[in-house]
Amino acid sequence: MSPLPEVPSPAPGGERAGTALVEHYARLVRLGYLVLPPTPGSHRRVLAAHALTQRCLLPGRRAERGTGPPPAAAAVDPEYAWARLRVVRAALEAGRPRRSAVRARLRSPLPLVWGLRLLPHSGGADGLALENALAALSGPGRAAHALRGLEGLADAEVRRVLAAAGVADPHAALAEAEAVAAPYALLASPQFDPCSLQARPPDLLRRRRYAKAALAAGAALLVCGALLGPASHAPRWGGVPDQRAAAAAEALEPGRLGRVDAVSWRRSPRTDFTAWPTRGDRAGDTGLLRRALAAWARRGGAVRVSATPGTPAGPPMGAPQLLYAGGVGGAVVVLFYDGLRVVRYAESRDAGRAWGPVLDFARVDGADRASAAALVVTRSGGRVRYLTAPWVTAVSVRDLLAPDAAPRPLGRRADGVTDALTGPATASGCRTWPAVEARDGAAVRLLTDLGELTPARLTSGPPSAPHDVAGRAERDGWARTACLLPSVRSHGVRSVNSWQFAKQPLPEGDGVARWVCTRAETWRGAGSRVLAQFQAPSAPLAATGGPPGAVAARAESTPACGARDPRVLAGVLWRSRGGRWYVLAAGSEQFASLAASGGVEGRSGGRLLAVRAREGDRARLNGTLADGSRVGGLR
Repeated sequence: MSPLPEVPSPAPGGERAGTALVEHYARLVRLGYLVLPPTPGSHRRVLAAHALTQRCLLPGRRAERGTGPPPAAAAVDPEYAWARLRVVRAALEAGRPRRSAVRARLRSPLPLVWGLRLLPHSGGADGLALENALAALSGPGRAAHALRGLEGLADAEVRRVLAAAGVADPHAALAEAEAVAAPYALLASPQFDPCSLQARPPDLLRRRRYAKAALAAGAALLVCGALLGPASHAPRWGGVPDQRAAAAAEALEPGRLGRVDAVSWRRSPRTDFTAWPTRGDRAGDTGLLRRALAAWARRGGAVRVSATPGTPAGPPMGAPQLLYAGGVGGAVVVLFYDGLRVVRYAESRDAGRAWGPVLDFARVDGADRASAAALVVTRSGGRVRYLTAPWVTAVSVRDLLAPDAAPRPLGRRADGVTDALTGPATASGCRTWPAVEARDGAAVRLLTDLGELTPARLTSGPPSAPHDVAGRAERDGWARTACLLPSVRSHGVRSVNSWQFAKQPLPEGDGVARWVCTRAETWRGAGSRVLAQFQAPSAPLAATGGPPGAVAARAESTPACGARDPRVLAGVLWRSRGGRWYVLAAGSEQFASLAASGGVEGRSGGRLLAVRAREGDRARLNGTLADGSRVGGLR
């Protein structure tokens, strides 16, 4: 939704501001919907957004409270700015505790819709991620983000609007809004449009079953309310208690956790984290589960939090699924899954709590049988333990840098937790790279720890058909690629595919080099990383398959070397054993010819190029595809 044009206009009066509010009603309701606390149900939030916007039209002292020129720059339409200020002020006030309980009871009630639930349309995974990010902000922070993204206001103008709306520290609100990384365009998505709704019925069977009980309970509540009065000073929306506390209380209830039995995965239509059974010797420990849920829903300063890139770290939107709860080494670990994220809570096993609780988030939407094969359950002292999926029948350890060495078995407890093994992050000088082989029937999947909750799956083969690493040739390729994996560590990587796209006979009879492309895909889709390697021939080392390849080119957030665009073109400046320099280049099979320009000039009638050069020369590469189109080198 593009910002409204800023047109000069005389100072508004109450009627003219009301006219602006009616004219831009849908936009202002969306603004109020974004500023209101997101945690209560969408139905109440939709009604509250309409109610507070409509109340801004009411005549009289309440609607005109704080009259005076609106806090808008001279170039802003003052009528719309005044209406916008009313909506922001009302939405912020709706999230604050009432100073007077009597005044709270006298507020106008929300519009009531019996037997119907009104919900905005879904905005997809990105909309849900933004919803979670906004839920973690304060009211002023949400207002700052909405005024910036929805209204297109500059920071100075945002501060003026917030100050006029009663925000004590507008600078802090802007700083808080900076934490939201989602693009502003998502604010215009259907998920945040309370004027375009879908209607759904409530739980009709339960409503009918409890109708008589509700009448009796209502009468009893009226009597108790008259005797005791309101005991809560919770924030209210137009006289209806803010449901944030109620939602948090529901998230703290261990009895609402989803639990899956040990054999459900055999008959489940989906084989992913939803089919993982609830495991662990502390799965029935209500106190532990309550602490873990409380840390997630209401984490304080004592809880250390980490999240993979692109993963919202907000509270649960509903009761999550319990995957694991048990003691592992010196820690007690709880693993949850909420459909979008895996969340790990860990606390010290010692009574003295040698270290504070830890909360880790990892995005896992779209997981399948292969990518849901294991989770990192603990990482301590350079040692890693995994929790394996129920369909994993055996686990072993393979050193990626020793392609000839046989894998060694890795012990595993009855609850699926493996013995500790050295993590690749602790391998000094990249002399070894332990990876896990998880056997699933006839498939053997290779997984490696990249510093996150989810291990990355390693594959080989062209982008159109990547497959599990198998055979000496593919293991040898990974032996010369593994030491480049630290460049994608802690980046939210789901899988890494490495494949040979060309072989090139070297000038002066110096052997045959291999060109390899390695692509790391992320769970969030964006942020993929691509490395093109030049692997010169070398005698295999005693313990490894050879030295790491030289990175010829690298790129981020590109479809190159992937299923959508399998093409790749890269080049290096190489020195022969005789001391002469060459520009070498190679393209994937889609290329018909190559050319070098700039500091070095040369052409080739195929997809390989070798041109004499001098030390320090630089060349610009271009390739021509079979259809005649031109493509540059990977950058």
